[in-house]
Amino acid sequence: MKTRSMKWKTPMVVFCVFLVFILILFLQYVYLAISPNVYGINMQEFAANRNTYSSLLHAKRGTIYDSQGDILAQDVSSYTVIAYLDESRTGSSNTLYHVADKQMTAEALAPLLNMEVEEILDLLNRDVYQVELGPGGRGITEILKKKIEELNLPGIDFIESYKRYYPNGDFASYIVGYAKKQLVDIELDNTTKQEEMLVGELGIEVEYNDLLKGENGFISYQQDRYGYKIPDTPEINEPAVDGSDIYLTIDANIQRILETVVEENVELYDPDWVTISAMDAKTGDILGSASSPSFDPNKLNLTNYENPLTSFVYEPGSVMKTYTYMCAIEKGTYQGDDLYHSGYIDIEGTKIYDWNDIGWGDITYDRGYILSSNVATSNIMQNFLTKDDLKSCLESYGFGNTTGIDLPRELSGSIVFNYPVEVAAASYGQGITTTPIQHLQALSIIANDGYMVKPHIVSKIVQDDEIIYERQVEKSEQIVSQATIDKMQELMYDAVNDEEGGAIGLAYRVDGMEVMGKTGTAEIYDEVNGGYLTGWNDYIYSFSGIFPADDPEMIIFVSVKRPNDGSNAGIKKMSQEAMESIAKYKGYVSNDINDDTINDVVLDNYVNLNAKDVVKNLENQGLDVILLGDGDRIIKQYPISGTTLLTGDKVFLLTNAKEILMPNLVGYSRIEAIALLDLIDVEYELDGYGFVTNQSIKVGEQITDKLKLTLKQKYEEDAEN
Repeated sequence: MKTRSMKWKTPMVVFCVFLVFILILFLQYVYLAISPNVYGINMQEFAANRNTYSSLLHAKRGTIYDSQGDILAQDVSSYTVIAYLDESRTGSSNTLYHVADKQMTAEALAPLLNMEVEEILDLLNRDVYQVELGPGGRGITEILKKKIEELNLPGIDFIESYKRYYPNGDFASYIVGYAKKQLVDIELDNTTKQEEMLVGELGIEVEYNDLLKGENGFISYQQDRYGYKIPDTPEINEPAVDGSDIYLTIDANIQRILETVVEENVELYDPDWVTISAMDAKTGDILGSASSPSFDPNKLNLTNYENPLTSFVYEPGSVMKTYTYMCAIEKGTYQGDDLYHSGYIDIEGTKIYDWNDIGWGDITYDRGYILSSNVATSNIMQNFLTKDDLKSCLESYGFGNTTGIDLPRELSGSIVFNYPVEVAAASYGQGITTTPIQHLQALSIIANDGYMVKPHIVSKIVQDDEIIYERQVEKSEQIVSQATIDKMQELMYDAVNDEEGGAIGLAYRVDGMEVMGKTGTAEIYDEVNGGYLTGWNDYIYSFSGIFPADDPEMIIFVSVKRPNDGSNAGIKKMSQEAMESIAKYKGYVSNDINDDTINDVVLDNYVNLNAKDVVKNLENQGLDVILLGDGDRIIKQYPISGTTLLTGDKVFLLTNAKEILMPNLVGYSRIEAIALLDLIDVEYELDGYGFVTNQSIKVGEQITDKLKLTLKQKYEEDAEN
């Protein structure tokens, strides 16, 4: 009996163990079947994602153009050079697919990647499957990629990506701005992931980032374990919408003129900063704006993140006298022929002096403007205007407020003044702050018979070949009467042209064209100790100009801070050269050719046309045509289409030649030489100013090194001869 009982217990134990095991499996099955989350994992999402392929479709960032349609910013493919080092990549193949001869490879790549041979060898000797050849091999262009491919180096390959490219480099850089790659959170399949995206950080790139960036799309479908789409399963495909293209009001020729005069001024006078801008007086279009320090958006070598045109606020000095006079004339209390005693004026115990400390005796208020007398405007505030009058006028002229130009981070400046001495100082531009763009806008009142024109930098915005925005000229109501404008134009004209009256703006005249203008010299406020700096060159020099005087078309505003010679020589030179070059370019003045033979020639777009036909056509119209290369087609031109030239002016045409040999630049002006060298993409260094007298690469030779040009003014050459 005992034996039998023992036999029955063993099966029972086995049965119970088996039953418990089955029960556990059943409960696990019920848990898996009923619970949406298993051990913290959402099983439905897990199952879906396991077989779902999802990918972001990147939108192409919009292109930024100048007013003539030349590209200022665009997306381009870039490449990273990589080297395969593992012999297993070649295997038993007779063709090498890895880097076998490392010394030869390093020596071949070093000059192209601007790296040392040893630097590349160090990378090629690493014990890895593949390596990036950086830094020189990162972000290279399509042209450099092709040059490397032509070497046929085994084991060398490329990874393609994209970047923002600025073909003109340091050219209107604070206007265009820059965009760079940033990690951005992207929603994809109900999950957030980070993707590299181009994001604007300065200028137009940031102001219109939402329009430029477009809308990303995505593709999603079910795939099998081999990565192929499963047939007859749904696919979601949301195509990307490319960004809008933005056309600026910038005229490349005027911009290049301004860039050149800034560069010359910086080399000669080494100021803290300099800025010069030109605006179409009739439309408010900003045609050019250059400054120093500046930067190349391809290199991001910034030292200052503020746009001088809109975000430099400083005490403007005597250029503000224009608006004090205009306010008094408009009020009807101003008497230009009345006399006042110049030299100094005492206001509540504080003496305000003229810039020469002694004045000119008893002179009229009209002559006080021509001589830029501080005492004149101080007396105007004592006799013709009140504090409230001046403040109201300045506000109506746009000071103390932003202009609303389509650029980021515009500042408003400050026109706060209360006490009599502050009011007097404000009348000649001290104790208040303004921006260059405010002066361009305010000067438009004088150029447009009392109507103020709003400044613009964007001409139009295009999305999918449809214009979604087009700049309209925005004029205010008449702010100042025609009689007041006539008087102000007379005063501004005399301030530049009245030799007998001792006008201090005589150096700003342009041969063959009449200019209206006003100079300014401002002390610099000491931000640390209060009061004003007293160093020998602690001044900001300014000039506001309108031309031609008889029918205003152009407004310029120039400022220079602390030039190294402590004088206004630099701003005189820069302003005069800029106005003269712009006037010649726009046809306001004639060239040296006899007037009887001068004709206007409006350039067409010659790109892709037959080179010989274009040359013949332009020469028949009296232009000096320089054909670059022996190709049969034009691929680039300067000046751009739509430009009006005069008989005898130069036109540069770049052909589709395989190689461009060194042209003869002797006798070219600085601007002409820069235009040609930029056209053929040659690295250069300029020594001196004026006209080219010597070039380091001989005519007809290959251009393999940096070109060095020596320039001299014509009078320097005559003196040497």
